[in-house]
Parts: sequence; structure tokens; C-alpha cells
Amino acid sequence: MKTLRSRCFHRLAGLFVSGLALTLFGSPFTFAAAGAAAAAGSGPEATPKAAVEKTVQVHDPRIGTLIQALGEARAVRETAISPDGQQIVWTVSGRQGGEEIELAPVANPSESRRITACGEAVGSEHDAAWSPDSQHIAFFSTCEAGQGMAIYVAEASGGAAPRLLAKLNGYAKSLEWSPDGKLLSLLYVEGATRPSGALAAMKPPSGVIGVEGLEVQRIAVVDAASGELRQVSPAGLHVYEFDWSPDARRLAYVAAPPPGENNWWVAKLYTQDVDGQPAAILDPPTVEGSLHGLQIAVPRWSPDGKQIAFIGGLMSDQGSTGGDIYVIPAAGGAPRDITPETKVTNAWIRWISDSELGASQVVSGAMVYRTVRADGSQGDTLSPALLRVPASAGDGRLELSLSFASNGYVAFTSSSFASAPEVYVAKPGEEPRAVTHYNDGLKPSWGRAESMEWTNEGFHVQGWLLLPANYDPAKTYPMIVMVHGGPSSAVLPRWPGAGYGGVPFSALGYFVLMPNPRGSYGEGEKFTQANRKDFGYGDLRDILAGVDAVEKRYPVDDKRIGLTGWSYGGFMTMFAVTQTRRFHAAVAGAGISNWQSYYGENSIDQWMIPFFGASVYDDPAVYAKSSAIDFIKNVKTPTLEVVGDRDGECPAPQSFEFWHALHDLGDTTELVVYPNEGHGFVNPDHRRDVLERALAWFEEYMP
Repeated sequence: MKTLRSRCFHRLAGLFVSGLALTLFGSPFTFAAAGAAAAAGSGPEATPKAAVEKTVQVHDPRIGTLIQALGEARAVRETAISPDGQQIVWTVSGRQGGEEIELAPVANPSESRRITACGEAVGSEHDAAWSPDSQHIAFFSTCEAGQGMAIYVAEASGGAAPRLLAKLNGYAKSLEWSPDGKLLSLLYVEGATRPSGALAAMKPPSGVIGVEGLEVQRIAVVDAASGELRQVSPAGLHVYEFDWSPDARRLAYVAAPPPGENNWWVAKLYTQDVDGQPAAILDPPTVEGSLHGLQIAVPRWSPDGKQIAFIGGLMSDQGSTGGDIYVIPAAGGAPRDITPETKVTNAWIRWISDSELGASQVVSGAMVYRTVRADGSQGDTLSPALLRVPASAGDGRLELSLSFASNGYVAFTSSSFASAPEVYVAKPGEEPRAVTHYNDGLKPSWGRAESMEWTNEGFHVQGWLLLPANYDPAKTYPMIVMVHGGPSSAVLPRWPGAGYGGVPFSALGYFVLMPNPRGSYGEGEKFTQANRKDFGYGDLRDILAGVDAVEKRYPVDDKRIGLTGWSYGGFMTMFAVTQTRRFHAAVAGAGISNWQSYYGENSIDQWMIPFFGASVYDDPAVYAKSSAIDFIKNVKTPTLEVVGDRDGECPAPQSFEFWHALHDLGDTTELVVYPNEGHGFVNPDHRRDVLERALAWFEEYMP
């Protein structure tokens, strides 16, 4: 699309055609209604006072420089240390595009070499997985655009080129060796037309909805010697995560009937012999106790094969895992919560022995790894942290997952607001050391980050504050409050990518507050569940208390505070401007304005019942309580809405509904719809356009 490289764009202030202003801005469709004066033009005889083209100057050379700087970091997305702890692989973005796999000795990582099946071609190679004997590395490879994905196996010692093991016809992820090294396993959508999950752009609806065109993700295994591929989980179950039993004979997995993007919230835990039939050993919607009606993830067999541990909690997105740790007999039975009342959020687990697990946890905006007793005898007592990273960290497989070797070494990638991504290796109790140095020369062009903590209504709340670039305590600055998605999620420090985020606002002279209010991860399951049936109320009060806490410490101009967010953050933006006039401009990304109509529009309605307690048809009042549209006449804040036209999580009609109401009431608003985008934008021009529009919006309405 034609982007805003001229640094200025025209905001149409009232070109009305049957009450709807429609312009084309490059590729996005822009629906604009600006200024309360436009309300005078509601009748056919009226002449809108604002029916003139209004030019908003955003000629700021810093924007172009900043966007270019955000793209300079080489992305280090995955890493895996060999089981014997001697070698390490990682995936890094290639200088010519695509993704590349590097292999190096742990003792001397500067001696790295590329493993590739692509030769000189630009390709995408990733999901490197070590064989149990540390002798081989399997990986996915796509060497040319339009070419299908394939599995290759390379010798860790070098020499021979990687050999082609199997060609795939569809989408695949989560490549893993069986414990005996005889099979490779993966999650596979044969004949896929799109990546699995709700974040990707949905297929245009056609045919018999909910019946035709379903794409089911199954467990497939490939013989490591012959390359023979077969799908082992049934066609009637969409599998989200899985784990091998120690004897390599059985699988444990979380699955639900298709459509997969919708039914994860009602998924069951299954076990299955590799060539057998599945048996459901846990059904959260029907189980009694603290797990009832919640979500499950990260199933893990105990070393003796007698137990399966997993994480259970209130989770709003598959893949964004958080909750308590539960243990259940592998043959089935009642699950036991072994971490009740702890004020942390468990995101990933591994068995260390039959009596002890290791857990990666979110703790007040940081990542911590520590041990947990499998019998639950620790109660709410936390063991000492073996690894603490006040930043984003993980090996790229699951949320906060880590790669361990038998000698105690752990590998992960990490980044923060101050440090661009690199690969790190550590031993418990030691400081991590950097293995890669791709981004050593990059320095932030934004301000210093600080962890903020405050209390509100009995809750301990944490968030991250970015100071303005070149901060001068003698000056007063505007502030942007950016609310994260979820709501079951948390802001952890990370080097910014090309997506929408708070860092650009800091670089351009704003304070940026990124709170983790109730409903977030990091303070325990009670805190995460504290906004059930209460969306937009307690969490907004936590956010406003955070604004107060910042203003007590720093020179924030209270008349220039803006609000923004994406997904749940987009909902909070829409709802907050109906509840308070504390914010003077707002940008809502992929928001939700009417929970009642949303229930029938989105592709993932199953997620709502755990949060609202019932369907909209059984309890419409609880949905209306948190619907911005029911309070729309309170809005006086200029609000920009942006959304993708193929968003299944937060469909575009939700933004249309909010925009239409503000436009009809004569309030200052604008809606931009981006073609062929899902919930997460992939087109770099669209990402840039969103950022430039948001920056221009705040510059105009918070001068």
C-alpha cells in the first residue's frame, strides 16, 4: 500500500455520503467523522460546518528515523541446547530475509556455522530440535517462496549436507524427537491455507459455516530412518500441545473438536498409545474443584510415567499460558493443585525428578525460574529463584519455555527495553552470559524503563514506565497509557519490534505507562481472576491509580494524557473513554465495543463463558454491563479506531459500531480498516501506517 512517507496525511472532516464518510487511503479503507460540528450535518438539508478537508501535519523526521531504527535489530527467536550441554543452535533473521539456523559449541560460541538446506537461496529454516543422543538436529525448511515445507536432518558434527527426511503439504510446528530417537513428532495441518490459531487472518466465510473448510491440527510422526509420515491423533480432534511419555510409547495432549481456534477453551486432556486410540483423562468444564471451567496447557509426563503435570488457570488466549500447576494420575483421576495461593503465575513447567518440577513464572513483570514440589507440600511458600530475568525470556517453543541440558545448563533468548535480543546460556545460580552478539551496537533511542508498583483496593499492581527520551526533570511531558491485550497476559520488558507498542511514544517525548492491572499475570491466580464479570471496572480503577502514582513521582502534564491498546487493550480504550475524562485522546486497536453483539460475531466465543459466567443468551445483563456502546453518550475524548478486515478475535464490526455511534453523535473519531489483516498485522506497510496515524492523532489532540 501507499504509506505516509510524506509525513502528512489528510484527515477528512466531513465528506458525508448518506451519513457515511468513505475515503481510500492507499490500501486501508478510512471511515472518518471529525469534530462535534459535523453533527449539524445529519439531515439532508443541512450543510456540515466541518465539511472541508482538514490537513493534519505530521512532518516529523523523527518518525521515519525511528521506524527505520526499530527494524535494525536482528530477531533471535529460538534456541536449543544439546542434551549433553556441549552445543547450541539458534534461529536468527537473515540479512537478506528469511530465517537462518546457526550451530556453535557452548564453550566457544564465536565458532558458529550455519546449518541449511537452502544453500545460497533465501529461505525460512526454524524449529531446530536435538536428537536425544545429541548427534543430530532436525529442522523445518522452506527454501523458496511458494515451495512447501520439509523436514531435514543434519549431523551435529558437520560434514555432510542435511538430508531431506520428509516433504510436507501444509502447516507444521512444534518439531520434537521421541525420547528413544526413533521418531520425529510435530503438529501438522495437512493442506492448510493459513497458520493455525485465531491470530492469523481468517478465511473469508463461505460454504456451510462451522462444517466446511475446517482445518484440523493433528499430531504426526515421521520415522527418523525412512521418513515415513503418518498422523496419529484422530481427525476429529484439534491438538494444541503434546508431550511424549518417557518410554516413547504414549502421548499426552490437550485437544478439542474443531474448529480449533474456538474450542481450546473447552479442551480436554488426553492420553494415547502412539498407534492407539485417545482416552480423555480430564474434562475441565465438568471437573469439580478450583479447575472447574478453566483452561489447561503444557501437559508434561513425570519421569516414571505415572503422573502428568499441567498448568490450569483462567487464560484468554491459547499460547499465552498462566495459572497454577496441577498434577493428575496418568490413568486419570482427580487433579491436584500443587501451587494454591501462590502470588505468581506459572507459564511453563518441566519435571526434574518424580518429586520435583521446575517452573517458569511471571512475577511482578519479571520472569523467574524455580523448583516446585510435586506433592504440593510447599503450600504458598516459594523456593529461591534459580534464574531471574527482569526481561522477556524463552527458547521460542512455548511461553517462557527454556532449553535444558543434562549438565544443568539452560539456554534461552532474551531482550529488554534496554537490550536487543540475543541468545544466553546459564547455570542455575550463575549470571547468564551472551552467546550471540548480533545487536551489540544497538542503543535505545527511547527513554529509561522503570518498574512501577502501587496498591489499589487491596491489590498489589505492577507496571512498566518508559521515561521520555532525553528526559529533563525540569520539564513537563505528556503521557500515553498503553493497556495490554488478554486480559490474561502481562507486560514484560522486551526490545520493540515492528508492531504497535509503547516504545515509539517514549522516543518522541512521551511518558509511557504500561500497567498490569487486575486480570493480568504476575500476582497469582486470584489476581488474574479478579476481573471476571467486571471487565472495565476494577481494572480501569487500577490503571487510574497507576496514573496517579506516576504523577506523584514525575512531571506529567495531566491535561495531556492519552490512552491506547490492542485487543483487550482496545476494549479498555473504548470503554474507558465512556467512564472517565481523564484521557484527552485515544487510539483503540482491534477493540470490542459491544459484548452482546460481539458474542455472535467473533470466531472464538468459547473464551467468553469462563470470564462472564454464562453465554450472552443466558445472562445478557452481565455483557451489557461492560459494553462501551451502552455508555456511548458519555464520550468526549477524540478516538481513533484501527482494525483488520479479517480479524476473527475482535471482528471489524465492533470498531464500526463504536465509530458509527461517535460519528452519529458528532464526536471526534476516525476508523481505519486494513485489508487482508487478521488480529495480528503482518503487512509491514500496514504496521507502519497504524503507528504513524496513532502518533499523528495524539499530536493533534494532545498538543
